[in-house]
Amino acid sequence: MIDLYTWTTPNGHKVHIMLEEIGAEYTAHPINIGKGDQFGAEFLKISPNNKIPAIVDQDGPNGKPYALFESGAILMYLADKADRLLPKDPVKRYDAIQWLMFQMGSIGPMLGQAHHFNKYAPEKIEYAVKRYENEANRLYGVMDRRLADTKFLAGNDYSIADIATWPWLRSAETQGVNIDDYPNVRRWFEMIGDRENVKKGLQVLADHHTDLSQDSEAMENMFGSAQYQKR
Repeated sequence: MIDLYTWTTPNGHKVHIMLEEIGAEYTAHPINIGKGDQFGAEFLKISPNNKIPAIVDQDGPNGKPYALFESGAILMYLADKADRLLPKDPVKRYDAIQWLMFQMGSIGPMLGQAHHFNKYAPEKIEYAVKRYENEANRLYGVMDRRLADTKFLAGNDYSIADIATWPWLRSAETQGVNIDDYPNVRRWFEMIGDRENVKKGLQVLADHHTDLSQDSEAMENMFGSAQYQKR
């Protein structure tokens, strides 16, 4: 049994989808980032960086409970545990890992900033908007060139690289991107979105989802001084 501590964000959806894809038994515990649940003492014991998602595998290494944070690390752990979605062959394995790192180092941070400055920033900062929209479009271009030659990001097999990246592209318009400008990305995005386990993953805690941009408490907890308090 895996205890999943999560919310309805792209990083949360990565792990929701992964758990569905490998058929794992899990319980989802909502960590409402708008209400500040991520700063609670019990959650910080599991995720010291106060970010979701995090897991506790009750049947971890040596049969003992094992806590893990950082979504990319969680995907790799679950892939190895299930022996699925991360190849054993060294070349194929590192093809998947490098595209996973591309998501962790570029897609998530840069698309997240584009989304932030377009939707959440209290004032319109044209320089920031253009900087991150331009970078978002550059990254879509990187993926489009890759997907012109391969079915999936890591090659011809679906992997954790696709699971990690796909949820971030659900808000292309808010990132200043017209996905129709990237036909290979659009083909890939629609193909993965049609997977039944992806659809199931998106339903995890779906009834908890709210528009946090309309909530002043949520804005403070996510982007205000609450983030920087000593704990």
